[in-house]
Amino acid sequence: MSALEGIRVLDMTHVQSGPSATQILAWLGADVVKLEAPGGDITRKQLRDLPDVDSLYFTMLNCNKRSITLNMKSEEGKQLFIDMVKKSDVLVENFGPGAVDRMGFTWDRLQELNPRLVYASIKGFGEGPYTHYKAYEVVAQAMGGSMSTTGFEDGPPTATGAQIGDSGTGMHAVAGILAALVQRGRTGRGQRVTVAMQHAVLNLCRVKLRDQQRLTHGPLAEYPNEEFGDEVPRSGNASGGGQPGWAVKCAPGGPNDYIYVIVQPPGWAPIAKLIGRPELADDPEWATPEARLPKLDKMFQLIEEWSAGLSKWDALAELNAHNIPCGPILSTKELIEDASLVDNNMIVTVDHPERGAFKTVGCPIKLSDSPVKVETSPLLGQHNEDVYVRELGLDPQRLAELKTNGVI
Repeated sequence: MSALEGIRVLDMTHVQSGPSATQILAWLGADVVKLEAPGGDITRKQLRDLPDVDSLYFTMLNCNKRSITLNMKSEEGKQLFIDMVKKSDVLVENFGPGAVDRMGFTWDRLQELNPRLVYASIKGFGEGPYTHYKAYEVVAQAMGGSMSTTGFEDGPPTATGAQIGDSGTGMHAVAGILAALVQRGRTGRGQRVTVAMQHAVLNLCRVKLRDQQRLTHGPLAEYPNEEFGDEVPRSGNASGGGQPGWAVKCAPGGPNDYIYVIVQPPGWAPIAKLIGRPELADDPEWATPEARLPKLDKMFQLIEEWSAGLSKWDALAELNAHNIPCGPILSTKELIEDASLVDNNMIVTVDHPERGAFKTVGCPIKLSDSPVKVETSPLLGQHNEDVYVRELGLDPQRLAELKTNGVI
């Protein structure tokens, strides 16, 4: 039995932040019914690699769901929506602020229809001057503290490849939905769950706010920057934590021929030996973390002179043999071909009825009693008959009429 068996999620989300949340709920065993306008989620047609089939953008965010179509602007459509709300445990949406209210479904109205409903919304921002800003992944990164602290000191603010604004917010929404379901088990009442993208990014950037406060007591010694103003600077590949780290070059010098190395106090003597400078282990200029701190750039330069002659895998093997924390920079090609990720069901191959096999990222949350099998994403409206006729009891003839009239 899966963890969320018996929980029905009415999924009114689109693009990435919402679908990333509902896909996790589907993987955890909820019956996720994706409600799409008759034209479908916009991402079905975006960034297509093959003509006339659902894009990878869509398939990789909508596995294990069912799809129904509904025109919410029609009166008949609104009535079908009401019928579904009454039978659902969770409603998730990521429209612009107030969009669901304007359809006639305020939180008060939804509570009247189903007092047990958990109603989750993903928004760009909280209440205030930013509420109606258009929110996109990198806008959230910009406004949550990520961009100002990412990149090199002499370069522009930089976006991260990790989708911390969209999928990061989706994970926060999952936590809120699950907490509301647990509370409903005690009280019998649903509640409103709201997560803003700016807030989720800020939560993921909390160490930079830690450092903002530390700055008031002087420069941040573990940052490689020489000068500090009144805000946390961009610090390149510095670890930003208690132990200094950096990405050093390896052979043959391609864009991802790097290894990330962290120098802990017990690791210095073996590193000194590995790089052919064993005398630095006892040299008072180098022997202690305090001595090394002012010259971290020189320290990593010495390590790089050694690593540049080795492939990243050989450098990894030598460092790991001495228990030195490190990791190779893995490219997207290396990740999608990584056998251990396949073994851990993190890179999975899924058969799609129209596009054939595609690879996707598996469920990162592992439950011992509820293993996840990743199933294909649904075709547009694939489950209309299942949901409307078999589950809501609509007459098949009526279903055909509604389709002709553009209601579904």
